[in-house]
Amino acid sequence: MTTRLLPPAGPQRVLASAQLANSIGDGAYYVTSALYFTHVVGLAPARVGLGLTVAWAVGSLAGVPLGRLADRRGPRGTAVLLALATALAVASFLVVDGFVPFVAAACAYATAQSGLAAARQALLAGLVSAGDRTGLLAHLQSTLNAGLAVGAALGGLALNAGTREAYLGVLALDAVSFVVCAGVLVRLPSVEPVSVRPRGSLGVLRDRPYAAVALLNTVLLLRLPLLSLVLPLWITRRTEAPAWLVSALFVLNTGAVMLFQVRAARGVTGLATATRAVRRAGWVMLAACVVFALSAGASLWVAVGFLVVGAVLQVVAEMGQSAGSWQLSFDLAPEGRVGEYQGLFGTGVTIARTLGPLLLTGLLVEWGTPGWLLLGAAMLAASYGMGPAARWAAGRRAEQMVRQPELVP
Repeated sequence: MTTRLLPPAGPQRVLASAQLANSIGDGAYYVTSALYFTHVVGLAPARVGLGLTVAWAVGSLAGVPLGRLADRRGPRGTAVLLALATALAVASFLVVDGFVPFVAAACAYATAQSGLAAARQALLAGLVSAGDRTGLLAHLQSTLNAGLAVGAALGGLALNAGTREAYLGVLALDAVSFVVCAGVLVRLPSVEPVSVRPRGSLGVLRDRPYAAVALLNTVLLLRLPLLSLVLPLWITRRTEAPAWLVSALFVLNTGAVMLFQVRAARGVTGLATATRAVRRAGWVMLAACVVFALSAGASLWVAVGFLVVGAVLQVVAEMGQSAGSWQLSFDLAPEGRVGEYQGLFGTGVTIARTLGPLLLTGLLVEWGTPGWLLLGAAMLAASYGMGPAARWAAGRRAEQMVRQPELVP
């Protein structure tokens, strides 16, 4: 089992070590940050939500230019600097004392995080062969979930203590975790920057086929707020299931991804297998939505059964969709511009986490069964649209290589 969870020795394992380092800090931060900002800093919950929405909107805009910077200046150095910038942003949360400083610190945090994600992907592309990238990303996702679980447990200790010092300790831990991440990334071989510049200031935004693939992936990523926000509200407001089931479903999800993501990604090796994986995930996600909807109005243990089955289906869909989208995001990006293209692709996560809570809370918790069915249908439609969009993008990439080979290093 250990060898299955660990990537091969060398750059792949170093990348996983960097992922583990900062995910432990992030796990602790995620479970405590809302209470820190409201109970310790004294911000109203609505102002925290507004500030984070503004911050992640800024971060999503920063992803593409910072990804381009990683391509032009070298992804390793850029990733190290952005990891240190993230550590500094987290440390600044220790001294925020009002709404404006909070928004400024949150914008710095979201910008550094978005850029770091793009730079890491560019670094991965420069160090790992195309055929091994999806498998490594599966390992990194497993590592991420393991680190988040450990961090969440540490955050739980701080929540149990409930003191200002405990919350500050969590923030310090998260800041240190990104410093450690930067130190681990320095151990990687350097990747040469590229000198080819895209035509036009918009760069990747002019690549409409790739943008279409990224947009469809954003629709599929609307599953992200389900586990953290929508299902807790659904369980407590619309079902007879006990509230503790929220925690159980979270453990089920993170444990399944940690154990089975690598296996789920094993058959995804090219555009054809990637689009098939996304299409299958669309059907499974539709089934999950139907099962979640059935839990409303059912008796206690029947509702628990429906929710557990729905959570299993959801995590199966999540692993398939993740593997397929990773393959597509790399295969459809020109070599030498991976950071820039990953910056655009990564905005899907930001958009889903920013707009998803507002959209899905009304659609699912308030509307109920019709909302679940609409969400499932939208995800199925997006999964079927991914095939034509990917072929369009691949065709454009082939035309570029024939007509303007100097633009495709």
